Amino acid sequence: MGHTVNAIVINAPYELVFDISNHIERWTELFGKEYASAEVLERRGNEITFRLTDEHGKSWVSKRWLFKDLKMAYAQRWEPMFPFKYMKIVWYYFETPEGIKMTWIQDFELDPTFTKFTAEQIEGFVNEHSQHNMKIFKKVIEAEALAKK
Repeated sequence: MGHTVNAIVINAPYELVFDISNHIERWTELFGKEYASAEVLERRGNEITFRLTDEHGKSWVSKRWLFKDLKMAYAQRWEPMFPFKYMKIVWYYFETPEGIKMTWIQDFELDPTFTKFTAEQIEGFVNEHSQHNMKIFKKVIEAEALAKK
């Protein structure tokens, strides 16, 4: 079982941080080169079903539930699950004197037939990518907050 926790403080109002960070169509920008496309398939209430495609052309569908009033979002990989048995992600937003602390927690278990990498190696990849991507989120959101002043 894998588990990662990463956080960054973004100096911007909560509404802006939440709205931009959960704007799936902008994830090709916010996640750097990680996603070649991010397509919303369906919106129903606070639930978003979307497809992500990586730079190698691999796609998967995920679902995301937004709880803006609770300052959190929950997501899970939907299909195909492979190379995971499950992948669940929670994003929390905490107000601090310095700005909004955005925390990403990811829990996953690899499919037993997936032997290319270990859970520890995947944790390392997730941590590295999360830390890099969070810096992009911070840069983009803070620039937009500054432009709105």
